Amino acid sequence: MRIATWNVNSITARLPRLLAWLEASGTDVLCVQETKTTAEGFPTEALRELGYEAAVNATGRWNGVAVISRAGLDDVVTGLPGGPLYEGVEEPRAVAATCGPVRVWSVYVPNGREIGHEHYAYKLQWFEALKAAVLGDAQGSRPFAVLGDYNVAPTDEDVWDPAVFEGATHVTPPERAALADLRAAGLHDVVPRPLKYDRPYTYWDYRQLAFPKNRGMRIDLVYGNAAFQKAVGDSYVDREERKGKGASDHAPVVVDLDV
Repeated sequence: MRIATWNVNSITARLPRLLAWLEASGTDVLCVQETKTTAEGFPTEALRELGYEAAVNATGRWNGVAVISRAGLDDVVTGLPGGPLYEGVEEPRAVAATCGPVRVWSVYVPNGREIGHEHYAYKLQWFEALKAAVLGDAQGSRPFAVLGDYNVAPTDEDVWDPAVFEGATHVTPPERAALADLRAAGLHDVVPRPLKYDRPYTYWDYRQLAFPKNRGMRIDLVYGNAAFQKAVGDSYVDREERKGKGASDHAPVVVDLDV
């Protein structure tokens, strides 16, 4: 079973590439983030023609998440139970579903914007709610994973130059502590470093030739419980999908399971 996560940075803009990638990669379950569309505008029919169904949490603007599956789609949870509000609104940042033998969450963790900003506090509160929401599945016997854009680089080795990020979000001790707390709930980073090449980043800014210069960050993660981790046979970052005209600024992260 092949499971992946991908921040598509607008599913409408990326739809031709997304459909082609699903066919070429043979992915069974894809967690997507930053769909930037409403639930009504989600390309459900185009995906159905390829044999996929989708659980969607999207209201437009710059957020939105989904689980796209050809392995079944049951017990859907839309939104983060107990999650905090930002400016009085529950942002569409989480959706969960059971896909055959595996249960997954697709998450788009708040960016945080800058240290001291209300959005930074919201980000840390959101992590706390995520840990509480997944605790039961994380400690269960069924393969389970939280996949998505975490907007945190776990270590200094996960950014191209730690000095560049000093004093910025994505690398601060509280954010990394939140990731550690999530792992302590019973989850493991199942995409090890190094993979098949040095520094397997998942995000590169569009500006200043960041991708050709490999000035990236590893912020798209797959955190699985013990049963999920045990089933992992292979994993990789599909850097090829970051290349060319019309690419997202994130690359898909792919995990193969023996389940």
